[in-house]
Amino acid sequence: MPGSASLARRNSDYIVYVDESGDHSLTEINPEYPRFVLAFCIYPVDEYVRRVVPAVEQMKFDFFGHDMVVFHEREIRKSLPPFDLLRVGDVRARFMARLDELIALPRFGIVATVIRKHEFRQRVGRDVSPYHVALEFGLERVFLQLQARGQVGRRVFVVFESRGKDEDRELELQFRRIMDSTRMRGMPQTLNFLCVSKQVNSPGLQVADLVARPIGLHDLRPGQPNRAWDVLQSKIVTSSQGEMDGYGMKVYP
Repeated sequence: MPGSASLARRNSDYIVYVDESGDHSLTEINPEYPRFVLAFCIYPVDEYVRRVVPAVEQMKFDFFGHDMVVFHEREIRKSLPPFDLLRVGDVRARFMARLDELIALPRFGIVATVIRKHEFRQRVGRDVSPYHVALEFGLERVFLQLQARGQVGRRVFVVFESRGKDEDRELELQFRRIMDSTRMRGMPQTLNFLCVSKQVNSPGLQVADLVARPIGLHDLRPGQPNRAWDVLQSKIVTSSQGEMDGYGMKVYP
């Protein structure tokens, strides 16, 4: 059995959290939000442990008096319980400012895929899953970032939020298919699938949930003020020349 030092060397210096915005159905498309977004947040483990987890926990105690609350973008946006306290204007302003800090202050990167569902359906039909297309792009771009940081062959967990037993099984199968078919050397030996319930109250998954929808809204209505996008766009991975498209962001088609 390998010793603790050997296991520590196998573990990566990074962890990845993934969440989505919108549904990936092509049968009924929401006219108000005809987008599907899959967002990957790549954290250095030391930064995540040292800054992100304490900041999320402190914010929960400051506003709710306990840390059992799970930050969820939809409930926050609509001020649904337990976020009904956000119906008070000054409380909402302070809360949103703290959320901006959660995104702006830590050192991490974002890779995201935006699927324009009407155009996607017109181009490839209904039988190709937007989730699978978004997943493949995201995993490949995440791996390129890890490769550049010397993490190939070290165990990087890619953490997804559970969506139900059948959905989780299908997601893991698709993850394995991508690992089996990729031409990127070292990718299957590096990326590891992990799917967990929202009830584990993971700060990383909650941040991923918060960043996905603003990315979709920016693509849908680029001229509309989008405070969250203004904060998070500097986190999206770019090329050495500062190009976002095709590097940290894929809009399809």
